[in-house]
Amino acid sequence: MVNLNLGLLTQTKNLKSVTVSFRIPYYTKWGQHLLVCGSEPILGAWNVKKGLLLSPYNQDGELIWSGGIPVPADFRCEYNYYVVDDERNVLRWEVGNKRKLLLPEGVQSGHLVELHDLWQTGSDALPFSSAFKNVIFQRSWSLDIERPLGVNQRELDEEAFSADSVIVQFRICCPNIEEGTSIYVLGSPLKLGQWKAQGGLKLNYAGESVWQGDCVMQKDDFPLKYRYVKHGKTGKLSVEIGSNREITVDFSRGQPKYIVCSDGLMREMPWRGAGVAIPMFSVRSEEDLGVGEFLDLKLLVDWAVESGFHLVQLLPINDTSVHGMWWDSYPYSSLSVFALHPLYLRVQALSDKIPEEIKQEIEKARSQLDLKDVDYEATMAAKLSIAKKVFSLEKDMILNSSSFQNFFAENKDWLKPYAAFCFLRDFFETSERSQWGCYAQFSEAKLEKLVSKDSLHYEIICFHYYIQFHLHIQLSEAAEYARTKGVILKGDLPIGVDRNSVDTWVYPNLFRMNTSTGAPPDYFDKNGQNWGFPTYNWEEMSKDNYAWWRARLMQMAKYFTAYRIDHILGFFRIWELPDHAMTGLCGKFRPSIPLSQEELEKEGIWDFDRLTRPCIRRELLENKFGASWAFVASIFMKESQKDVYEFKEDCNTEKKIASKLKSCLEKSTMLESEEKLRLQLFDLLRDIVLIRDPEDPKKFYPRFSMEDTSNFHELDEHSKNTLRRLYNDYYFHRQESLWRQNAMKTLPVLLNSSDMLACGEDLGLIPSCVHPVMQELGLIGLRIQRMPSEPGLEFGIPSQYPYMTVCAPSCHDCSTLRAWWEEDEGRRRRFFQTFLGSNNSPPDQCIPEIAYFIIQQHVEAPSMWSIFPVQDLLALKEEYTTRLAVEETINDPTNPKHYWRYRVHVTLESLLKDKDLITVIKDLVRGSGRSYPLQEPEVSEGKGTVPEKQQAANGLEKVPQTTQTNGISKKETVAVL
Repeated sequence: MVNLNLGLLTQTKNLKSVTVSFRIPYYTKWGQHLLVCGSEPILGAWNVKKGLLLSPYNQDGELIWSGGIPVPADFRCEYNYYVVDDERNVLRWEVGNKRKLLLPEGVQSGHLVELHDLWQTGSDALPFSSAFKNVIFQRSWSLDIERPLGVNQRELDEEAFSADSVIVQFRICCPNIEEGTSIYVLGSPLKLGQWKAQGGLKLNYAGESVWQGDCVMQKDDFPLKYRYVKHGKTGKLSVEIGSNREITVDFSRGQPKYIVCSDGLMREMPWRGAGVAIPMFSVRSEEDLGVGEFLDLKLLVDWAVESGFHLVQLLPINDTSVHGMWWDSYPYSSLSVFALHPLYLRVQALSDKIPEEIKQEIEKARSQLDLKDVDYEATMAAKLSIAKKVFSLEKDMILNSSSFQNFFAENKDWLKPYAAFCFLRDFFETSERSQWGCYAQFSEAKLEKLVSKDSLHYEIICFHYYIQFHLHIQLSEAAEYARTKGVILKGDLPIGVDRNSVDTWVYPNLFRMNTSTGAPPDYFDKNGQNWGFPTYNWEEMSKDNYAWWRARLMQMAKYFTAYRIDHILGFFRIWELPDHAMTGLCGKFRPSIPLSQEELEKEGIWDFDRLTRPCIRRELLENKFGASWAFVASIFMKESQKDVYEFKEDCNTEKKIASKLKSCLEKSTMLESEEKLRLQLFDLLRDIVLIRDPEDPKKFYPRFSMEDTSNFHELDEHSKNTLRRLYNDYYFHRQESLWRQNAMKTLPVLLNSSDMLACGEDLGLIPSCVHPVMQELGLIGLRIQRMPSEPGLEFGIPSQYPYMTVCAPSCHDCSTLRAWWEEDEGRRRRFFQTFLGSNNSPPDQCIPEIAYFIIQQHVEAPSMWSIFPVQDLLALKEEYTTRLAVEETINDPTNPKHYWRYRVHVTLESLLKDKDLITVIKDLVRGSGRSYPLQEPEVSEGKGTVPEKQQAANGLEKVPQTTQTNGISKKETVAVL
């Protein structure tokens, strides 16, 4: 295998050159290799096929990869390491910023420069996300560059150029540092103080959170053991944790003149924080009109800070106004992935010159809408009515202002189609664009005509601009307030968009409009879920490097510093259903490797019509419908052979059955309830073993839970055993490599589109490739105690959760802590016995002591974040538990038409006054060692006010790994915050 372009190498050798040697510890599997690729031709000019292939050797039980190139003394470039196969196909690459190769000052021809690097994982980049860099670790003081990278710390003396001397340059990254703190290297040689602080090597700040320093070592100083140390302005020393670092040099391979040690992140105690989760619509304040509003977030941030929380998590806040009714309360069904929802507008903040009669209208609306739950339709109607009146008074002033003009110029690419869509939706009284005549198909020419200043409806278009402008102002104000208070605002990235959305209108090629997105049967629903969103055309999206996704993330980053990736499993594979399906059971994964007809025939499976169509016998109909069986059969079925039935053509899909059933009930020819009959008929329709691919009739997919079907039970034992084996292979084995590849095409693009901190909702049927990919990319997972990811457990064990997780006792897609506790006596007893070791009967109600115990479990977990739904926090005080627990549920995943309307029954103003609850929560957070926002007096004092646990919580750690993970050396370490 040729490692380098020999012409380039020969040309370089003719010059006076320096040899650069790359060295990195990394464990690989058989058939894997490490390679360096960089920006210059000698390193492949970012063509991995032409990069420098490294060679492995074993050193003290550690696999080291190394290789060298000759370069001129003034050489500089960017580079990264890659794992490749025998054909140099990329299997894995480093995450984070590109490395910079900058030769040390004073390097001369003939010198050997060794670069001692560590593999960069996704977690290494977390401190540089906006959540940490701009919020948690934000500095009110400046840190000036003392010496840039590559510049020696001190003048080189004669000792530096002696034959046995080696100039070692130490580089360490420390994003979280207090004012007046210095960083030293302490170690075994005399030049590093022999572990005494007075004689250590002080490093200089080189920019980008990197400190560097150099010193001259002799051969007998190696192997060199050392650690990095923080020296605070009060004189306190903080030595990094973990085992000693070590520099080992194989002098038999050559005498290096320079060793540049890029040591990654400083190893400190793991940073852990806590937060509160609440949907925007659930917030209640004294100022709002029937629903939480963006400006309420400032009060919520104040309460979060008082309670010790570093994070506020919201559900999606994009416009969902598709139907013009309460169905639009579903926050994951976006009308536009860019537009904000008018529901969250504070109308009284539209102007400081609102006339008295409009102010009275606002007060009247506030009184009428101050209800137990959100009245979505009434609230939207009231806000839009008031906003139109204010708009009519101020439209010219606002639309001609420089701030609006700047907003429009920055957002016009999505704002104009959005406004045009809203106008057409209201004009035709439907979002179903097939009813829009010539506007059913989008074009730029039609758009420009619709939004033209000369059009009769231009004022309507401008009203939508106006609403979005003010929503932007109000959310930006709240987001900036959160940042200054040290609180992360975490958004939510929905997996889908509504079928009748701006995005599917403008970019129909990016969606598979004849399909629906959902989830296979899981904890949430034994029949699976059908969300109704079209699936993505990933092949088309890849042609412009996923520009639509990148634009979404950049838009979110204007307001949020962290985000939750909804249903992250969908980026590995999505559960795809035909558009005629109403439930989520009979789907297939996309992408996936199907069972071919040839493969099945080789296994002795050949009766494909029998396996792909329900075989409905008279006996089954009698058992299901009783005396009414013949009547039901006569309406929906035809007899294909004696006592065997099949569905008629006009009711051979779920949607056709639902339509036929509705028609029959309207004629009063059916006596049974519609829902019961529908479910019974759906069960019969789904009584199949294989699903035939609608695009290729020679490809098949095993129906999920096929063994539950009567169709399967009637098969012979050979067929049953064969299909069981193929089923397990399809769902749990053959797809893993494909799904990993799919995720590694899409997820890195999302992560690189912004500097937000990314968390992935990884609940459900989790392929084995998911968690390794998330770890590799630095994605934070989710752990819900009642939905353990570990097999064989009924309840997750928070004390055993991995660091790179968010842990929570509940979430918006399941019952609250109180409701969960009260809905199942047997489960309640098992939990009580498992975690409290008691055989006594637990309380029937989730009393505050139970809530405290479970919240304490989570806040003390190793997880980076513990985030609590606000309902679970309110359960800490009996005063807030008077409402029925089931009424606090935000969503019922089994009901596709669920009304999302829960509101907290206490205002934020009242919560801020409740010092008892605040003290309980704050003590839980502080007692767990988690970081918490400092109050203003503590910040101004600057010293002596932070408890020792808090000091430990404000750092970064590299936790030593005891097992090999993703190829990282066993002696290597994985960075965590």
